[in-house]
Amino acid sequence: MIKSMTGFASVQREDERAAIAVTIRAVNHRHLDLQLRMPQSLGTLESDVRAMVARHVARGRVEVSVSVQMRQTPSVEVEFDEAFGSALEAALARARERGLVAGALTPGDLLRLPQAISIRERPAEAGDETSRAVAAAATAAVGAALADLDTMRVREGDHLRADLDARRAAVAGLVERIAAAADEGRAAMEQRLADRVRELRTALQADEASVAQEIVRWAARSDISEEVTRFRGHVVHWNALAGAAEPCGRKLDFLLQEMNREVNTMGSKADGLRVSELIVAAKAELEKMREQIQNVE
Repeated sequence: MIKSMTGFASVQREDERAAIAVTIRAVNHRHLDLQLRMPQSLGTLESDVRAMVARHVARGRVEVSVSVQMRQTPSVEVEFDEAFGSALEAALARARERGLVAGALTPGDLLRLPQAISIRERPAEAGDETSRAVAAAATAAVGAALADLDTMRVREGDHLRADLDARRAAVAGLVERIAAAADEGRAAMEQRLADRVRELRTALQADEASVAQEIVRWAARSDISEEVTRFRGHVVHWNALAGAAEPCGRKLDFLLQEMNREVNTMGSKADGLRVSELIVAAKAELEKMREQIQNVE
């Protein structure tokens, strides 16, 4: 199956316990490279999330980000800096002795001094039941995000397949034209050799049977029927891979290398006025296909 390696998905889930956000980004990569960011409270889910991603993605660089914001009301923690208070009291006592200040400190005075009192919110600790519920919700959110990612990658894969199928058909047509042009070129070459031999036969006093065999051997060197047959087999194999359920990017990449090798061999063996032009066109299409295959899982 042709599926794109690139995609994006974002899922949010909220209930009375927590707000959960999952974001997944996927880009091209030769192998599966998973980057996972999760809060420590969900650390026990890491292996499960990695397994879930591996079931959906065969290769590519995948970034999964999971955030959790608990809905429970935080408690307030107030702390008085004893050392600062003692130092302040001593300083005020000296100031009173010198008549610089009068009166005692009030709570309002302390609240205006950030060094004296610090007020912090302390998140309430979640119970076992709440933790399990949040973990289950986070797992479900990751699963939903992976499903959305799959949908996007399949949709983009359909566009890739349409482009690749058109180019594959174009290359197959070019190879058939190369085969026809090569047959014409080989026949013309055999005729030119035969005519030349007839011109020189009297002077060379050559054996006609030996000359005929040599002509056949020379023409056989330009025969590309084997390469054309193998290329047709590669096209059939391509269709089978593209239509199968499993990821096929690596196999198609290898198959393209084989198709390119056959076309190169045709170019080095075939003779004919139009062969070179057709070979260049076929190789150009194969190169465009190779670039597109780099996006296929």
